[in-house]
Amino acid sequence: MKLLNFGSLNIDYVYSLDHLVTPGETISSKGLEIYCGGKGLNQSVALAKAGAKVYHAGKIGSDGDILLETLKSVGVNVDFVLIDNLQSGHAMIQVDDLGQNSIILYKGANHRITESEIDGVLQEFEAGDILLLQNEINNISYIMRQAHRRGMRIFINPAPMNDEVLDYPLELVSCFIVNEIESYQLTDEKVPELAAEKIIERYPNACCLVTLGSEGAIYKDSVQSFFQPVFKTQVVDTTSAGDTFTGYFIACIINSMTPNIACRTAAMASSICVSRKGAAVSVPYADEVLGKLTMESAE
Repeated sequence: MKLLNFGSLNIDYVYSLDHLVTPGETISSKGLEIYCGGKGLNQSVALAKAGAKVYHAGKIGSDGDILLETLKSVGVNVDFVLIDNLQSGHAMIQVDDLGQNSIILYKGANHRITESEIDGVLQEFEAGDILLLQNEINNISYIMRQAHRRGMRIFINPAPMNDEVLDYPLELVSCFIVNEIESYQLTDEKVPELAAEKIIERYPNACCLVTLGSEGAIYKDSVQSFFQPVFKTQVVDTTSAGDTFTGYFIACIINSMTPNIACRTAAMASSICVSRKGAAVSVPYADEVLGKLTMESAE
């Protein structure tokens, strides 16, 4: 079984601020740091650091060498990352003194992926393989339908959420990974537990994971439902917390762990991630996560 993450690759410009900018306000930043990011890249890094063998597909510009090097440095296969003549995608990220963030995305090469390029990637995968998608590249519906025809299992994190997501062939999805806001946008249900129930009612063959930030996470499928609390830590930067949770959760599921163990492991990985600055660089390796879990169990 192979794991393909067809996702975005961004260069992140992170500005440290006293508070997030409000409409009409101009403030000076206390610092600027440049990282590799994008939900796709971040999740591939998290998967690789969690021990999964992952193939990344996507598109960058001629300025994207740093993105390839970041992926390769943690063991991600980049054979399916294509080069475009447009600038790579990038993000402008504000981070305040409390670790909260606000993000502006520029699509760039992430939205220049053609159907023929998608076909060329997917022909290297087969029934039983896993496809992970976010919502920062174009042609998502086409990717989903073509992957389904090949018998691949589709995991989707529909972020950033927009109206287009509702037109995706969501009935093909094996696992939904959403935050509280996204679960509401998918179901019109403001209570996360009820939103998860609605998703499973609509798609009974899927599982659903609703992440709640500092409040934990909810897992639900057709036979079980449970709540996963967070592990308390000093929050520095929440930028890649959700992507870390996603990567570790999927890596655990691939390794035949139960959803309970997968969520607990992902929660610990996220708690370590938010205690550090940056996106991909803040994702911990599996040894550190397992060590923290062992310490937690011993207390």
